[in-house]
Amino acid sequence: MPAKDKKAKQPSVEEPDKGPPLQKGVYIFPNGDKYDGEYAQSDNGVLERNGVGTHTTKDGVVYTGRWVQDKMSGQGKLEHPSGAVYDGEFYSNMFHGRGRYTWPDGSFYEGNWEENKMEGDGEFVDTEGQSWTGTFRHRAAPGLRFKLNLEI
Repeated sequence: MPAKDKKAKQPSVEEPDKGPPLQKGVYIFPNGDKYDGEYAQSDNGVLERNGVGTHTTKDGVVYTGRWVQDKMSGQGKLEHPSGAVYDGEFYSNMFHGRGRYTWPDGSFYEGNWEENKMEGDGEFVDTEGQSWTGTFRHRAAPGLRFKLNLEI
């Protein structure tokens, strides 16, 4: 949807903006992207994605979930044509909160995210089903514990 003032404070996901009533519709962007879902008109007259909706890019990236002031915020799922999927919490267009990122090869990380980075307690499971748990710090994970699954 059209650009807006970036300095405006975004309401929290827990307490959404009590602004104008939500409407539902489909919007095709000039670049070919498509949004199907709820939206509202901002105070300055700009239409913004708000509520629940699905945004599909012309390249096949699909986000389905909650929007707050035209940004992915709240629970949602982001799917890439490669097969990579993030399912979890977003804030201001970033992975932020609890979520699970699955790579195209099937390996995944499930845990805390901060500003698109693995941050805090989580678990990584590789393509063989081997699991490591512990505290992740961006790309480093000192002191991870290997979880041994013995089948008898």
